[in-house]
Amino acid sequence: MYIRILYLSIEQVTIIDEFYIIGNGKIFNMKANIGLSDVNSQAVGLLLNGLLADEQVLYHKVRNYHWNVTGTNMIELHKFYEEQYNELADVIDDTAERIRKVGHFAMGRMEDYLKLASLLEGESTSERVQQWTNLLNDHETLVREIKQKISTTEGYNDPGTVDFLTSVLKVHEKWAWMIRAYLS
Repeated sequence: MYIRILYLSIEQVTIIDEFYIIGNGKIFNMKANIGLSDVNSQAVGLLLNGLLADEQVLYHKVRNYHWNVTGTNMIELHKFYEEQYNELADVIDDTAERIRKVGHFAMGRMEDYLKLASLLEGESTSERVQQWTNLLNDHETLVREIKQKISTTEGYNDPGTVDFLTSVLKVHEKWAWMIRAYLS
């Protein structure tokens, strides 16, 4: 059995081996044959792993705020954060599955996420306005970045990933709108 191994970094993607399974005397090429060139597939895999990294950073930030929120409307905010991190958990799972669909492995280590993410982990705070300001900035950053990823991915002839990214974009636009409305 040979496994495709990806070493991801911001600068490059390197494929070490192709992905084969030997069974019943037959060799099956497990490389995704979905109409993407190897170069485009690698670029989409890296782009999606970057999104996965950002989603993980944001997820953990929301969890932290959920656990540490205080004040008079703590119960309301606690539930709001829970709704948000549950939706982000779905986005994370869908992103990892999309990475697999285009023929690559999804990153799974916090160290890798923090290296590849554009969002910053940030300082922990229990101050509600600061929490919401941080989350608004992160959601708006992701909206801008996802729009760029959509534009880039359109050039790779990958409408499935474009559609997926569009659905993720809508999630972040919704949360940015809700937080902006709360802060105004």
